[in-house]
Amino acid sequence: MTGTAIPTVLIGATGRMGVNILRELPRFSALKLCGALASEGSPAIGEDVAARAGLAPIGVTVSASLPPLLRSAALAIDFSSARAAPATLAACVAARVPLLLGTTGLARELAAPIAAAADSIALLIAPNTSPGLNLLLSLVGTAAARLPAGFDIEIIETHHRDKVDAPSGTALAIGEAAAEARGMALEDAAIYGRHGITGVRERGGIGFASVRGGDVVGEHEVHFLGQGERLMLRHSVSDRGVFARGALMAGQWLASQPPGRYGMADVFIS
Repeated sequence: MTGTAIPTVLIGATGRMGVNILRELPRFSALKLCGALASEGSPAIGEDVAARAGLAPIGVTVSASLPPLLRSAALAIDFSSARAAPATLAACVAARVPLLLGTTGLARELAAPIAAAADSIALLIAPNTSPGLNLLLSLVGTAAARLPAGFDIEIIETHHRDKVDAPSGTALAIGEAAAEARGMALEDAAIYGRHGITGVRERGGIGFASVRGGDVVGEHEVHFLGQGERLMLRHSVSDRGVFARGALMAGQWLASQPPGRYGMADVFIS
């Protein structure tokens, strides 16, 4: 890829993240948009994707079919919807195009297809592309491993009213980091909300609370609560461009990687 821009397909091009990626793309000369995808029936089909976002036209029109776009691509970035993820995975595997999958709320049933896809293409699963948040994941793991097991862990996440999944993919990633550091599976430790007479808190549990409202981009707090003391780690985003820049940075890195499954930590470590 050295010396030439990486032809990139943007999936979910007319959504919140898609529009922000289009705005940030000119800063990344190593990437060149060659295709833009929206859902079937979208009023944007056939329109210039940049003009649709209020930017100067770039000559790339919005399409509803992914496979034709991948024929000339060397990278796909997906911020569409969880329900479209299986078809996106299959199309990228068939075309042998590296995929950054930034969609959250992925079904558990997708675990096997994801593992199989990573045998054929470079695949980066990124529930959150913020550099700061990914540092938070590392800090959470360190705290969970080093603090006594008697410290309870609670994760509180806040997002805008239009977010459809809860807990957020980022909150679950935080929970995974904490659980892994303590040598347990998150599915065995997770406590999703509380109501009524819940009884005494279980030792070793990882609690989640989801707040939805307004236009909050994203906030995540992790509380480690011990006897007589509490450690709090917090990350807040006020500009969605943070995620877009992180995704583009990760995408240009991913395009040159061999087949395998990657995370944002791989991008920063490299």
